[in-house]
Amino acid sequence: MRVIVTGGAGFIGSAVCRDLVGHGGFEVLNIDKLTYAGNLASLKSVEGAANYRFMKADIRDAEAMWEAFEGFRPDCVMHLAAESHVDRSITGAREFIDTNVTGTFVLLEAARRYWMGLGSDKAEAFRFLHVSTDEVYGSLGETGRFVETTPYDPSSPYSASKAAADHLASAWQRTYGLPVVMSNCSNNYGPFHFPEKLIPLTILNALHGKALPVYGQGENVRDWLYVEDHADALVQIVSRGRPGEKYNVGGGNERRNIDVVRRICEILDDLRPDGAPHEQLVEFVDDRPGHDARYAIDATKLESELGWRAGETFETGIEKTVRWYVDNEWWWRPLREQVYRGERLGLVA
Repeated sequence: MRVIVTGGAGFIGSAVCRDLVGHGGFEVLNIDKLTYAGNLASLKSVEGAANYRFMKADIRDAEAMWEAFEGFRPDCVMHLAAESHVDRSITGAREFIDTNVTGTFVLLEAARRYWMGLGSDKAEAFRFLHVSTDEVYGSLGETGRFVETTPYDPSSPYSASKAAADHLASAWQRTYGLPVVMSNCSNNYGPFHFPEKLIPLTILNALHGKALPVYGQGENVRDWLYVEDHADALVQIVSRGRPGEKYNVGGGNERRNIDVVRRICEILDDLRPDGAPHEQLVEFVDDRPGHDARYAIDATKLESELGWRAGETFETGIEKTVRWYVDNEWWWRPLREQVYRGERLGLVA
């Protein structure tokens, strides 16, 4: 199976590329613009593989996207390219609209043009997997979980841009018959995560003895999904998912943000006792505008139809993650020194 992966140098995209290349049976073309969060070092383990190639391109570039389809002749597309950090979307929404909405439109059109030129068997087997987020559903109360039919209610420019992209993907399936499958995932964590997000930022700040910023009182709840489990789910969805269907992907690991931070501190107390207790570095800061209270995913459809199960609990996954950052300074140090030093983002003047 020949697979185009967009955004394959990002956090989730690189996990997908490593999964596909490592499985065998797949040929992968990774298309990535290499923005600040795109990092080819995350693909070091597969960069020399015979079934992997890389193309630096912007999904908004219609000519480049068509050249990719014509030249590579994919059997499916896994579309992960996106601007993804809520805090950055608060002060720089334009990039999110341009990439997440316009870029998705351009890619859908290239895929539709290519798909329409395929023979009947190839056309029927073709899949376009649009990868999205649970944030499009908005905020939950104290009970309940998101299901595939939960109405959209995005709160941030990021989630609004992803909701718009979701609607485009769905419309291209309904109007043109393009065999689109969609996924919406909960918060990912794990190795190779750009250090602006809560878990890697907390780990690296703690290792450097810096303050661990927690929004509000840390009461916001997220459902955490280990990134390699998510990659496995996406491979199953693109391989066996039904066109026109949506599959929610969640780890079933709800945690308050403050509890996530405290658990990281406990693990680091064992691994780096010279800095213990790391929890003394916690600093409660003003909350983020439009901060959703709680997310939780019901992954029953994915589990029952495709047989997927998360392999990691939060306890096993977070320990693996912290140990990975402790052991892999070669990957994160250049980012901390040259790209992002851990400063607060998303402040509205």
